[in-house]
Amino acid sequence: MFQAAAKTLSIASTSSVSRAILFSLRHYCKKTPTKLRVSEALSGAELGENVKVQGWVRSVRPQKANLFIHVNDGSSLQPLQIIAGSELNDPLLTFGSAIEVTGILKKSPHQKQPVELEADRVRVVGKCNPVDFPFKIKERHGLEYIRQFPHLRCRTNAFSSLLRIRSEATTAIHSYFKDNGFMQIHTPIITSNDCEGAGELFQVEPSGPAHEEDEHFFSVPAFLTVSGQLHLEVMSGAFSRVYTFGPTFRAENSQSRRHLAEFYMVEAEVSFTESLEDLTKVMEDMFRSATEHVLAHCAEDVDLFHKHVTPGHRVSPEGHLPNFNILNRSSQKFAFPTYWGCDLQTEHEKYLVKHCGNIPVFVTDYPYDLKPFYARDNQDHPEHTAAAVDLLVPGVGELCGGSLREERLDLLSARLQEYLDLRRFGSLPHGGFGLGFERYLQCILGVDNIKDVIPFPRFSHSCLL
Repeated sequence: MFQAAAKTLSIASTSSVSRAILFSLRHYCKKTPTKLRVSEALSGAELGENVKVQGWVRSVRPQKANLFIHVNDGSSLQPLQIIAGSELNDPLLTFGSAIEVTGILKKSPHQKQPVELEADRVRVVGKCNPVDFPFKIKERHGLEYIRQFPHLRCRTNAFSSLLRIRSEATTAIHSYFKDNGFMQIHTPIITSNDCEGAGELFQVEPSGPAHEEDEHFFSVPAFLTVSGQLHLEVMSGAFSRVYTFGPTFRAENSQSRRHLAEFYMVEAEVSFTESLEDLTKVMEDMFRSATEHVLAHCAEDVDLFHKHVTPGHRVSPEGHLPNFNILNRSSQKFAFPTYWGCDLQTEHEKYLVKHCGNIPVFVTDYPYDLKPFYARDNQDHPEHTAAAVDLLVPGVGELCGGSLREERLDLLSARLQEYLDLRRFGSLPHGGFGLGFERYLQCILGVDNIKDVIPFPRFSHSCLL
């Protein structure tokens, strides 16, 4: 009986302790502020609750009784307004400083902002001297100026908008391929092949005295990849739809507005196709899907570019197929003459786009001798063309380039012996294309210089961070 009473007391005591712990946890959780990103706060999440926001000061406006601070953390173009008592002012609270703010999130009485944070605590986490900081609070800096500060330009409105757009565009492209049955393949960065055949390769060798000068690390010369296409072609022998999205490298003169030594490529390969229209449909659908996603999810950021960075520019995901003879019939004088068999220059590409109404345009069936050995021979005469296609877009010129691949062993054997094993075992008709991701961003935003659409541009004579 005594033991039963003791057991009952023990259970009661345990129950009381549990209730006390739960009460303490509830009390603690109620007092602990919820950490929000600026975009979440602006959406009205946790309205009326105690919250914490961390970010960088965009402006400070002290008044007699109150202090108004605009803070942003990169999650939104719009900053969050903080209202604090003048007693919370700090000499280190300046433009560019990193701060942490806690307080109550409330509806704003002003129409231009949905919410504001009534602060009870403002802590400067990292100070910033606004005199030395290269970006000034009341100045609008051009892309040429901010390009001089690759380590700081992400702090500007224009470049933070670009990076949010770039992130959403990346997500959209991956989503398109996943939704349409493509398998992602991680193709090698270091390879022994020169897929493009132009010889613009960065050779890769180890550094240090441990390696003899006349000895290759991989036993053969190795290079940074210029394209993942040949590796995708390997995979297209086992999977009907594959793609890759990664960095590629070209050792060419990259001082121009159009070129980079390191950039990102989207490449895809489709098996069991003998039609260029199958490729152009994927190219057009991907372009349309990604652009619609960006316009829907980054409306404010895109508007910033169209209003202040590239005024008047607008993007449309529409496209159509033109007649290649447009150039020969043109009365315009080109720096590079046009004739059947010539390679298209940027001026020709831009003219075609303009002639067709400044919308994306497909050019198909190029002269056979202009295309690499793997492009499928149309076996037509007298022109003799290859089943190749380029997507030309306003302001940029070529955005995508692709072709049907030559799967016929007898035709390939006359061109290149090393390519035969890919066609000898279970060969099938297939095709693919590559899209320059930075050029895509130039197209939808109207940015003239490709170095302004990549976080850290690599080009000849550039400074490496």
